Amino acid sequence: MSRARALAGRYWPAIPIAIAIVLLVLRALLVTPPLDALARAPADPRDPPGTVAYEGSIEIARGGPVIIGFQSVGNARLVIDAHKELTGSGLVKDRIILPSGPVAIRFAAPPRARLVWSPVGRRGDPEYVSASSLSPEPPERASFDAPGTAILDGVIASLLLLLLVGSLLVLARRRLRVISRRTYLAMAAVFAGAVLARWIGLSAFGQTWDEDVNWAAGRNYITNLLSLDASAGSWQWNFEHPPVMKYLAGIGAQFADGFGPARALSAVWSALGCALLVPIGARLYNFRSGVLAGLIAALLPTLVAHGQIVGHESPTLLWWSLAILLALSVFDRDPGARRVRIRLAWVGVAIGIAVASRFVNGLVGPLALAIVVITAPAARRQRIALEAALIMPLAAIATVFAVWPRLWGHPIAALSESLAKLSKAHSPEPFLGVVTNQPGPHYFLVYLAATLPFGVLAGVVAYLARALRDRDRSAVIVALWFAIPLAVAFSPVRQDGVRYVMPCILALAIASAAGWDFLVVFFERRGIRRKFVGLAALMAVYLAITLARIHPYYLDYFGEQVGGPATVAEQRWFETAWWGEGLDRAVSYVNEHAASGDRVYRNCIEPVHLAWFREDLWTPMTNNPGEARWLVTYAPASRPCPIPRDARRVFSVSAQGATLAEVWKR
Repeated sequence: MSRARALAGRYWPAIPIAIAIVLLVLRALLVTPPLDALARAPADPRDPPGTVAYEGSIEIARGGPVIIGFQSVGNARLVIDAHKELTGSGLVKDRIILPSGPVAIRFAAPPRARLVWSPVGRRGDPEYVSASSLSPEPPERASFDAPGTAILDGVIASLLLLLLVGSLLVLARRRLRVISRRTYLAMAAVFAGAVLARWIGLSAFGQTWDEDVNWAAGRNYITNLLSLDASAGSWQWNFEHPPVMKYLAGIGAQFADGFGPARALSAVWSALGCALLVPIGARLYNFRSGVLAGLIAALLPTLVAHGQIVGHESPTLLWWSLAILLALSVFDRDPGARRVRIRLAWVGVAIGIAVASRFVNGLVGPLALAIVVITAPAARRQRIALEAALIMPLAAIATVFAVWPRLWGHPIAALSESLAKLSKAHSPEPFLGVVTNQPGPHYFLVYLAATLPFGVLAGVVAYLARALRDRDRSAVIVALWFAIPLAVAFSPVRQDGVRYVMPCILALAIASAAGWDFLVVFFERRGIRRKFVGLAALMAVYLAITLARIHPYYLDYFGEQVGGPATVAEQRWFETAWWGEGLDRAVSYVNEHAASGDRVYRNCIEPVHLAWFREDLWTPMTNNPGEARWLVTYAPASRPCPIPRDARRVFSVSAQGATLAEVWKR
């Protein structure tokens, strides 16, 4: 071995650190601070003392109601379009209806102040105004290059993420070498299929409830990280949820003034979670069960639905799969006590990353601990249980603290504020014929059974027979994997279908695959050979047809066993049209057909922040249906709307017979 190679091997951890420093320095040199994209302006007597004034134009890509303002530790003054003025300190913002195109802006502010906004198309906490949306010229001469984007920030953030992943893979290289080639090929096939299923019609369902909040906060967080900004005011955005999911979403948010790239990345995280089911299934049962489990997860409508959305669910699948796989592999190749402790610490890191994506992911901790204890050698089990119960939580807590700058100053107070904000009651929804916001603890179990395709559910039933027959540790692990996430039923968040129990669906995918394997083995022992490949192909075709029939409204899928979306909507058994899917098409119909000055009634849209009407329709908007020319309803089966008698339905959006949205005209 050469001296250079030996030194590189010895000091290799310094290499990624050096590369990261170089990338951050390049970013500091090449990225224009947003206020520097404006021109310096002469002082105005009305400007607060100690401020510097900037002027120019801001690009309004879509006309309509824009929430615009600033964040400043001292007094600042913002003038928009020469007639709207905002003054004050802290976070100051207001809602203004603006036309599309460049608008004049003047901002007098102290150092470290920033412009913020929620443009048409997004609501929630405001996002930082990027330099690409600003020009030093007045509106009549202003020009913009890819407004609403921060391409270089996106590139640098992507490189830093790849650098981190690459470094972790180097650390794990010895363990990765022992994985068979066929396992890697199967994982790659599942990953490719899962990504493809999620990228088809990636944005065809419209905008959903929380995407703008996650997108905007994530974009701000990436800016903070690249700027090395750990100030408390910079980490207040969507603070009720931990940051890791928003870091991942924020990378994609830099590349477009829209959700597309962030949604594409969400599909990747979901697909990786599906791919990890291959080695998990192989460890619990056999290789073909792992492949079938990955295939099922790749094509399940509920997992495809949430894999297309900028939300917490997609990374949740990845972190649970990773933590479970690491827990299952702690005792690979009979490691010594020191190596076991190191592996337990890495399981704790995975748990910490899961919690730092979503608080409820803390439930993966007890599951990982149970897996470690169950798989530990009998002679060392008691000692390992004690060590795991100490090492894993400490590693998880340290990880959460390390990746969340908001905790660095006052961790207990910050966590208390986050949890307090999450304790609010949710809106009522239909459940088994009753509209309620307090369904019973059986809520998630019923939803899981109703949203599983019948062919997958049949495999789960077969698995129950296998588990009762074998009663082995694999059955115990799968049972715990399914049961532990259901503990969320004892919290206030019994809502939104399977959204809070996504890990249960992964367990059901494993169970269904092992159940079908059980049936195939039964027939193979009776002389019917080589049927598993055919079964897997049939399952893939069945699930592909299932997806095609409900496309693009996978969020509204319900299985054959409950009659599909039309039946559950009619009977009010479950919630359909619950997250904004399909609303965009109804609003687009009004935008295309309404005359200038027509009055629109939108009060029957619960996710009204997703209804982006044409810019000239906002001023004549009405709260009286009797005055409206157009009325848009959402989820009419569960939320009746006062439609005037002389109105006629001119357009509707449906998913397998369940009406999502309607347009009425008078």
